[in-house]
Amino acid sequence: MGYFPEAKYHYRERPEGCDTAIIIYCANGEGWVELNHQDRFLLNKHTLFVIPPGTPHRYGADEVNPWSIYWFHVKGEEVLSFITSFHLSEGPLQIPLDSFLEFTDLFEHCYVLLSNKTYSTLYHIKVAQTTRYLLSSLGLSSIRTKEEERKELYLEKTIHYMHHNLSKSPTLLELANVAGLSVQHFNYLFKQEIGYPPIDYFLRIKMQRAGQLLDLTDQTIKEISHGLGINDPYYFSRLFKKVNGSSPTEYRNRKKG
Repeated sequence: MGYFPEAKYHYRERPEGCDTAIIIYCANGEGWVELNHQDRFLLNKHTLFVIPPGTPHRYGADEVNPWSIYWFHVKGEEVLSFITSFHLSEGPLQIPLDSFLEFTDLFEHCYVLLSNKTYSTLYHIKVAQTTRYLLSSLGLSSIRTKEEERKELYLEKTIHYMHHNLSKSPTLLELANVAGLSVQHFNYLFKQEIGYPPIDYFLRIKMQRAGQLLDLTDQTIKEISHGLGINDPYYFSRLFKKVNGSSPTEYRNRKKG
């Protein structure tokens, strides 16, 4: 194991691979990894990459912005199944900053133990256990990151649908179907991340659009209400006042700018 800061011209090639898994953690800068003489991956700041044992590979630092990397080799009967179970061998993994700080602490601990050149069984067990914990921590943090990305995708997809269907009045079930989630999970996730239940948030988007139409067009309140899928102008006026603090008429007559 080791650390290469700003490793300009760093390059390694193993056409037949090696009998260990190689873990590369790019702390800064940029670099690349190529597997099986064809698949090429780019690494940048706080990116982890695992080269499985027995995989032909080569890797190197970017010529303009060379990487600073932590690296170590891991060997053992359970290594392949371990890195697979934590999804560590599926390409570059973006690691959150808090996990990086934990990683450097654990890495330093292992490095100090190995630097003592004390090859007793107890030292090896300690290093192996620490490395196992290190890898599992990175795997779990990357899984959490993927979950956050999926969560953002669900919400982005739903909100995009809302903005492009302001004339409709979908049910909670229909919005959940757009996100591809169960009603209960969708409602919980949306409220947790946005701060409002989905239908309430959709009505707020409608009232925001209503304010724009009141400012920029000569449409009547009834026309704006119907255009936003609300057939009762009185309900529309009450809702508009609840969201914006004034009735549609008061809002239109107020001087702005």
